[in-house]
Amino acid sequence: MITSGFTYVAVLLFLIAVVVQLDRRYRRFFEYVPGIVLLYFLVMLLSTLGVWQKSDDVNLSYNLLKDNLLPVMIFLMLLRCNLREIFKLGPRMLLGFFSCTLSIMLGFIVVYAAFRHHWEPHTWKTFAALCGSWVGGTGNMVAVQKALEVSDSQMGYTLLMDSVNYAVWVMILLACVPAAPRFNAWTGADTSALDEIGARLVAEQAEAHRDMEFHHLVGLLGTSCLVGALCLEVARLLPTWPILTTSTWVVLLATAAGIGGGMTRLGRTPGIAMLANLILYLMVALMGSRADFKELTQAPFYIFCGFLIIAVHGLSLALIARLVRLDLFTCGVASLAHIGGVASAPILAAAYREVLIPVGVLMAMLGYVIGTGVGLAVGQILSLI
Repeated sequence: MITSGFTYVAVLLFLIAVVVQLDRRYRRFFEYVPGIVLLYFLVMLLSTLGVWQKSDDVNLSYNLLKDNLLPVMIFLMLLRCNLREIFKLGPRMLLGFFSCTLSIMLGFIVVYAAFRHHWEPHTWKTFAALCGSWVGGTGNMVAVQKALEVSDSQMGYTLLMDSVNYAVWVMILLACVPAAPRFNAWTGADTSALDEIGARLVAEQAEAHRDMEFHHLVGLLGTSCLVGALCLEVARLLPTWPILTTSTWVVLLATAAGIGGGMTRLGRTPGIAMLANLILYLMVALMGSRADFKELTQAPFYIFCGFLIIAVHGLSLALIARLVRLDLFTCGVASLAHIGGVASAPILAAAYREVLIPVGVLMAMLGYVIGTGVGLAVGQILSLI
């Protein structure tokens, strides 16, 4: 049994390395089971088996990393998001994107209200965290979890729904690609502008990719850690209310810093995604180290509710598409940019036309920008039901 804080962290980092190597080798499997989800449940299994003990040293390492790395991760995650590029998508694609946002929010509210007598008292918080993930990504989920002070042991259902429901939805959206002409005819959508938008984005991103070098890594690590420390210090000085705690201030400050930095030269530094993903994986591993499989007794019910949320999202999005004449590409990629994130949206975009891959990337980036705020907003609504 592990009682040393350093050994505890070393084991988590080794598990991250194992999952990343497996991800590279077995790509087809990990298309359906995201590596980050496998990591969570692998660490959760070791926690259930009692591989480490919650000693003072282990608890100190856990709290030190979990609290201090969160603003660093948020800053790096949003540093890749250049709002100027995102707004070049055009009004109709942004309309499709925000229609997806509203329909996902509606799905969570409707399903939570329909089964309000079946939930545990903390469920609205875990649903808010899942909503943050299904609008942005796992980083947004972690941010909402921290802002609402949800314990790691309560996040098991969230990760389970995020994995199972997402995998099925990806397959459904890919299967719908051949039906695009009939859907577009039903909605009356004009698709003539799609190729033009895609070609313009490709031309603007044609600059050769630069490999990360040592000075890039050191610059990013030093800057992000300093920004994270400043966010933590400033948040302690700001006033708090029941819906705006110190943890929430940390998330909001790091979000603002990341969005602002993304529009500067710092946002074009090579290696941002790699460093952000490393910290994200470590944050998820820390979450899993406090969870237990014995607490997942209602897993089938939660997965069923996840499918209901997606059903409400899909049906309401189809009605909006008919009303404002959106095409299936815009609806499908916007939906997967929300629920799947930057790893999945480009795949669906390529299934339509490879020239439109940048559209999927930029939509997913916009999800990162708004995901935390939307998750917190849905959480406040659910808390009132």
